[in-house]
Amino acid sequence: MALLDADRLFPLDPGARTLARELHGAVATAPIVSPHGHTDPRWFAENAPFPDPARLFVTPDHYLFRMLHSQGVPLDRLGVPRADGGPTETDGRAIWRLFADHYHLFRGTPSRLWLDHAFQEVFGIDQPLGPATADAIYDRIADCLARPDYRPRALFERFGIEVLATTEGPLDDLRWHARIRDSGWSGRVITTYRPDAVTDPDFEGFTQNIEAFCALAGEDPARYDGYLDAHRARRAFFRGFGATATDHGHPSAATADLPSAEAEALYGKVRSGRADAAEREAFRAQMLTEMARLSLEDGLVMQIHPGAFRNHSAPVLARHGRDKGYDIPTRTDYVRALKPLLDAVGEEPGLTVILFTLDETAYARELAPLAGVYPCLRLGPPWWFHDSFEGMTRFRQSATETAGFYNTVGFNDDTRAFCSIPARHDVARRVDAAFLATLVRSGRLTGNEAHEVIHDLAHRLARKAYRL
Repeated sequence: MALLDADRLFPLDPGARTLARELHGAVATAPIVSPHGHTDPRWFAENAPFPDPARLFVTPDHYLFRMLHSQGVPLDRLGVPRADGGPTETDGRAIWRLFADHYHLFRGTPSRLWLDHAFQEVFGIDQPLGPATADAIYDRIADCLARPDYRPRALFERFGIEVLATTEGPLDDLRWHARIRDSGWSGRVITTYRPDAVTDPDFEGFTQNIEAFCALAGEDPARYDGYLDAHRARRAFFRGFGATATDHGHPSAATADLPSAEAEALYGKVRSGRADAAEREAFRAQMLTEMARLSLEDGLVMQIHPGAFRNHSAPVLARHGRDKGYDIPTRTDYVRALKPLLDAVGEEPGLTVILFTLDETAYARELAPLAGVYPCLRLGPPWWFHDSFEGMTRFRQSATETAGFYNTVGFNDDTRAFCSIPARHDVARRVDAAFLATLVRSGRLTGNEAHEVIHDLAHRLARKAYRL
């Protein structure tokens, strides 16, 4: 029994379904370009076997454990580490059984598609996961993980990944990327510069981070110019390990372009820890514009994904730390928020700023009109909470009429579970095949154009936008 319907996500109209099947077939095995990931470079540096099925699928992936936690399952029982280093469940089989007992919670969700795709296509499993099959499926996956052809580098090559970008903070020494580079392996794993720890005054340890950051670059943290030069130095260091992009996860899309004296005074205040909430937001806003200017200097593509109330649960943040599934979408303004940055550098040739969102109401009202006129702007695909059939379809329907296809960056995944990468790209390619087939059937696109666009959306646009 197959876990996956061969025509999943395709239109119900027979003619459109046939065309969608044809379009998907044209890119089903196309290269995977993954320029926005959160996978661990250590996997590819050490190339050690994944420890067990639970630590491959469940424990590292907040897309999964947040659903179980929503039904009352403590994160400790799923092996999610505690901030204080305290005990959590370490028995992979026990975690897996608990996961299987709750697998029904994923019915109708994108996670179910990703998981079933990985079970069937990567591990050859043809039984649905549940309490009765938990041990057999655990044993099957564990047996596979013990084989050389299931080690990280082998799976990377098997999945057809052309390039995978990880995301590291500004204090990272990139040791695992150095080890990958020095190993002689041909797989392309690059880094991305994520400076939030030293640009967001609300980031834990911000003032200490500034000191360490400037020390790494040999700059004086008391000087605003020294702080900016430290960014230049660290960005150059990251470029040395393949970085083509920066990534900025601010609470809002606010930007600012303050006179230099005001910016310097603001920096001094946030560095001292005396800034109030409005001043901390102003500093984040100023830093987005400063990062855009630095991108004009060094050519790094800038990614902005605002609009999340991060780590919404104070008790979970205290117990387990950041990024544990409590990033909740908020209403986000782009038109007014981005204006200072766009006034400063929005018409500069060579600058690329990719906008993401969690706020679906902004697709047609703000994002598509902005990207449809500003040369520097591109729209990232719906991912994170909207990395789904419905979310992607709404994005295409809302944005395409104004921004077209070529002011977007196709698809890139935002994943922590390695085996979900091909599944996520397959979902995106099916969504785009279905959308293009509908355009053809309704006379808005020719068949030849659809065949060209499906390749653009699957891999060409991401390669171009991220300068890969």
